[in-house]
Amino acid sequence: MMLVAESRLLNDEDHALLEKIRIGLPIMADLSRSDLLLYRPLEGDRAVVLAHAHPHSVSSVHGDDQTGKIVTRREFPLLIRVLAGQREGGATVEGQPGEPVQKQIWPVRGRSGNTIAALCIETSTVEIQRHRKRSQVFRSVLRDLQQMLLRGEIEGAENLTPFGEHDGILFVDAEGQIRYVSGVAENLYRKLGHAESLLRHSITSLGTNESAYFAAIEGNRCFELETYEGQLIWIRKAIPVYGNDGRPRLSLPTTDHSPAFKGVLLTVSDVTDSRRREQELRVKAAMIQEIHHRVKNNLQTIASLLRMQSRRIQDPEARQLLDEGVNRILSVAVVHEFLSHDEGSVISIREVAQRIINHTVHGIIDPEKGIQLALRGGGFSLVAQQATACALVINELLQNAVEHGFADRKGGTIIVNLVEENNQAIIEIADDGEGLPPDFDLDKSASLGLGLKIVQTLVREDLKGTFELTDSVTNSRGVRAVVRFPLLPIPQE
Repeated sequence: MMLVAESRLLNDEDHALLEKIRIGLPIMADLSRSDLLLYRPLEGDRAVVLAHAHPHSVSSVHGDDQTGKIVTRREFPLLIRVLAGQREGGATVEGQPGEPVQKQIWPVRGRSGNTIAALCIETSTVEIQRHRKRSQVFRSVLRDLQQMLLRGEIEGAENLTPFGEHDGILFVDAEGQIRYVSGVAENLYRKLGHAESLLRHSITSLGTNESAYFAAIEGNRCFELETYEGQLIWIRKAIPVYGNDGRPRLSLPTTDHSPAFKGVLLTVSDVTDSRRREQELRVKAAMIQEIHHRVKNNLQTIASLLRMQSRRIQDPEARQLLDEGVNRILSVAVVHEFLSHDEGSVISIREVAQRIINHTVHGIIDPEKGIQLALRGGGFSLVAQQATACALVINELLQNAVEHGFADRKGGTIIVNLVEENNQAIIEIADDGEGLPPDFDLDKSASLGLGLKIVQTLVREDLKGTFELTDSVTNSRGVRAVVRFPLLPIPQE
């Protein structure tokens, strides 16, 4: 409702009324199978759309959200007249050629009785024809709900989930008798053994969990409840319905109904299949997490065994090779550790890089060397298959910088910079150690060590990216490694 500030001034009660109407728009759009737009007047015979609710039960008549759109008297003269208080009741604009939409416009009265807004109900002519074939009872209930919406009297609508095209509808009157039941609702209750029509039956005689109905009456507000009906899982929504004279302001007694109370509109949806799929996905996710946890533990066990073996080896070169292997294993283990704690399959490469830096600092860097490692950049998120390759790439480039850049030097800095740019990931690792040898050529395998060969293979085959290794561009010495690769789409939750 932020656009209210642009329109004519309202008092607090009128603000509250418009907010209640806004909250009630979605469920009414679903039940009406219409788009509902709430307009406020602006200066100069103009109006602005404060809120727009699309129906979930049918296709919207608008391709996009109309909230914030400004219309003029020339574009919508009847709306401007309603907002100016020149129409007492509802006004209807039939669809024009090329625009098969009927528009019903209702004034919204403020505390003083003046028109403060207008509700426009836009319905396709196809839905209008379908609506005319519906039960007179349902059509009357829908009109009552629309008037309740205009008075801001649909309480608790914010707690209702959307109503879908496969949901059933019942109307239960003040005496608890079913006065209307849709075909979808009849089919749903047949699954529970109700072969005959539910019309004229008492809601209490069905033998089903109709707690939502009683909760809506007792609380005098909309109520939603998920229940088990045998092997089925249903969601019921219950909306109290009042006549044009308005609903009582106090809670409605359950034994003495006010004449304004007409009954409760119930919607029923069968969510059994979706709930079972959700449960299957939860079980599957838990199993996958457990697998990642075990893989991580196994990798760490292997790393520990190799460390023990390394301590017994006297040959410095052989020991170094074992230590490098340990770091590679731990780099992969880091990714599995994240996957074992996260239900999703998306990894923050910044957190992975920090873990690898910590392993490098405590595992292969001699503390007396005085080499500092720093992590920069906001990082980016990767799917698991890219994260594993990235972890190995970062590990190899760090080990290469330590081994070759500071072999005969003390003191220095290695910076890992992680950047996302134009849907591309950039990993830059720069040091201020010794530069590249004069005869170094990244394209000649003879000049590469095992670590750089691993990086080349991972970047080319797994990440489908590019790898550059050059002298530092910001220092008089040092090496700069840059890996670029396209980010794979992050799966939607």
